[in-house]
Amino acid sequence: MKEAPDLKEQLGNAFKMGSRISRSTVAVIDTLVQRGAFKGEELTTIGTLRDQAVQLIQMAEAHAADGVAAPDKKAPPPPQKK
Repeated sequence: MKEAPDLKEQLGNAFKMGSRISRSTVAVIDTLVQRGAFKGEELTTIGTLRDQAVQLIQMAEAHAADGVAAPDKKAPPPPQKK
């Protein structure tokens, strides 16, 4: 039977999915704005949504960078200095 993913793995998966969704959201908003799909009074709300998506992308990138910088529990220990 497959073990349930641990909390760190679940968090990593959530950040990855959030990043993908946010990148798609930003791309859709940018395309729609270029095509003039929004009224002027709607732009504040759309801009806020876009800013929130960008913040989530930045959080996901920071999480990924921390994961790279942090030691991997499966990696062998570093060599000992003599």
